[in-house]
Formats: sequence, structure tokens, C-alpha cells
Amino acid sequence: MTDVTRRVLIAGNWKMNGSRAMVQDLLMQLTRGIPEGIDSLVIPPFVYLDQVGSMLAGSAIRLGAQDVDPRVDGAVTGGISATMLTDVGCEFALVGHSERRTLFGETDDVVAAKFATCLDAGVTPVLCVGETLDERERNATFDVVSRQLEAVVKAVGAQAFRGAVVAYEPVWAIGTGKSATPDEANEVHAALRAMLAKRDPVLGAETKILYGGSVNSSNARDLLAMTDIDGALVGGASLKAEEFVSICTTADELASAG
Repeated sequence: MTDVTRRVLIAGNWKMNGSRAMVQDLLMQLTRGIPEGIDSLVIPPFVYLDQVGSMLAGSAIRLGAQDVDPRVDGAVTGGISATMLTDVGCEFALVGHSERRTLFGETDDVVAAKFATCLDAGVTPVLCVGETLDERERNATFDVVSRQLEAVVKAVGAQAFRGAVVAYEPVWAIGTGKSATPDEANEVHAALRAMLAKRDPVLGAETKILYGGSVNSSNARDLLAMTDIDGALVGGASLKAEEFVSICTTADELASAG
């Protein structure tokens, strides 16, 4: 499935969904059902981070945040800093998710600044890149993801990607029920890996690149079996315990099979 240096990661992005009761029920099922042969990550809304972190104590499931403010502290109403995330046990944070880029107008420069502030605080950034349907139809996919990746490399340097995670999420496949075919997704993953490898072959070989875009229990096996797909950034299916556990179990089976 993947090179032995790249341990599989399945991440569940809950987006703006949930309640204290839902969190309680979902996590009770996930902590019992997710195999420990892979890395798993849940990414709840900010208001539930403390609750989720407490419930995950002693579990192999890790905690991430959906966003982070690029500033350290101060008069930033509504902002959540990277040091606040670490204070509640967050190890990861999404940066540049397509919904942040499209709904909140985040530019490549803002995304790069968020990536940098994560590094400074010891939070692992998960850099999201991906093209819209219009961009894909114009055969601009590789230009778009290259621009998004290079903006961060230019700001922080390629070596800052050591230990970081990249997530390819075609915008047209997010929440639509559509998914890139395994070959389409793997082609972009391979291109992203090659971009990093140009800077440092080891970096290209070791960087985890996840696929995100309507991943579910039905398509996970075919996607995760691809050479350059190291895991998944799961949206809607991560809110259903049976679905998310199934995806994680599939990833574990493929990883165990070598």
C-alpha cells in the first residue's frame, strides 16, 4: 500500500456538526472499534476540543483542530492560536481547507502563515490543497495544487514539511458524493510527492499525503490501495461510527498486507 516509512493516517473532519451528546456517543464507539495498527485522528469543532481530548485520554486516537489563527495572541476576537490548541491536547491542525479558502477567502499567503504558526507551537499542520470543478475541466489541476504547495514551501522552506501532512482534496468532490477515481487521485498525489522530492528526495518519500473528497466505506479500499495515497481525510462519513471504523479497519487490513 505505502512505503514502510509512511504509516497510514485516517482523519475525521467533523466540520460544523455535533453536540455534547453526539460527541459522547460517537467517541465511545470509535475508541472501541478503531484498530491501533494505523494512526487515527478526529477533528471536532473548537467548542468540543476539550471534551474530546478528555475522552481520548489513554486512547490511540489523536486530536486535531479544524483551523488555527496565524497570530500568537492579542486582540483577535474569535481567534484560536496554535498554543491554545496544544493547551487542550491538539497535535494536528488543518490549514487551507477548501471551505476556509472559498467561504472565508483565505489566500495562499494566509494559509502559509497558519502553517508556520503551527510549526512554531509544535502542532503538526495538515496542508489541504485541491482544485475546483472549473479548474479540473480546464486541465489546471496540477497548476493549482502546485501553486498552493509552493506558496507554503516559499514561506517556510521545504524542510519545514518534515513531519507535516499534505491532504489532496478536490473541491468538486467534497460533500458531493462524487470522488476522484483512485487513478485520478493517485496521479495528483504522485505529482505532489514529486514536487517535494525535487527539494529533497527523502522528504518526498516520507511525507504523508492523504486523499479527501467523499471518502466512505465503499470506496476506501480502492483509494487506499494506491501507491501514493497514505490515508484519508474523511468528512461526512466520520460522523457515523460504523462508517469511520470500517474505513479505519480497511486501512489497517491493507497496511497489514504490506
